[in-house]
Amino acid sequence: MRLDRSELSGLLPHAGTMCLLDDILDWDETRIVASATSHRLPDNPLRRQEGLSAVCGVEYAAQAAAIHGSLLAGKQDAPVKPGYLAAVRELELAVGYLNRIESTLVIRAEKLHGNETGLLYAFAVESNGNVLLTGRVSVFLSA
Repeated sequence: MRLDRSELSGLLPHAGTMCLLDDILDWDETRIVASATSHRLPDNPLRRQEGLSAVCGVEYAAQAAAIHGSLLAGKQDAPVKPGYLAAVRELELAVGYLNRIESTLVIRAEKLHGNETGLLYAFAVESNGNVLLTGRVSVFLSA
């Protein structure tokens, strides 16, 4: 099932340029694949004077995980719980800046664990088959 940018706005608490993803290419019960081109925009809200640090790729992955959680909740007719990024682990960066990547980013996130209080996702941000960053994010779900 593919979702475009207009459909994403209802699945994320982010608005305007802070919604970093362009579309969802595929998803199922345990994984999601998204794409983004916002890393090249000069007005990207995470960009600093020197560029868009690859560390900001964590936010791209966190948004993919948040959308995945919203899609799963909708599939189960359950309310969507607000989530907060609690931790980033095993972060590995292969590049310094994302804005120097000319092609589309592909964000892959896989749910490793989930319960009523939190989620754990492994992620990779890639472009043209090259892995730019990988890691894991823990998300705390509020009641």
